[in-house]
Amino acid sequence: MTTTETKIKKPAKKLSVKKEKKEDGKVILRIRVRAYESKVLDASVKQIIDTAMRYDATIVGPVPLPTEIKKYTVNRASFIYKNTREQFEIRVHKRLIDIINPNAKTIESLTNLSLPSGVDIDVKML
Repeated sequence: MTTTETKIKKPAKKLSVKKEKKEDGKVILRIRVRAYESKVLDASVKQIIDTAMRYDATIVGPVPLPTEIKKYTVNRASFIYKNTREQFEIRVHKRLIDIINPNAKTIESLTNLSLPSGVDIDVKML
């Protein structure tokens, strides 16, 4: 090889993996459900899915998200037995449901849905 023929490596093209929220005008309804009890959570998720399936919606999920565990340590006694402590924990179970291209009847039926107390729902349009 001569000095003019040195190999010049071109940087490889990076494959960009983008998660596009709206592909070809798709609307995604993202529902995030949270509850302290997993049985109540699963029952409410099943109710949401049954309601969405009734109106021919495309559903992705339910995807179980990691359980959030909050731990609290409390003194048992206020004065003498300072070294004795109790530990409590609160577990928050979470699920994620995506409804792709929901129609007006699906959204209306989901807003009129009555779920048990202790179930928190966050709905986002992507």
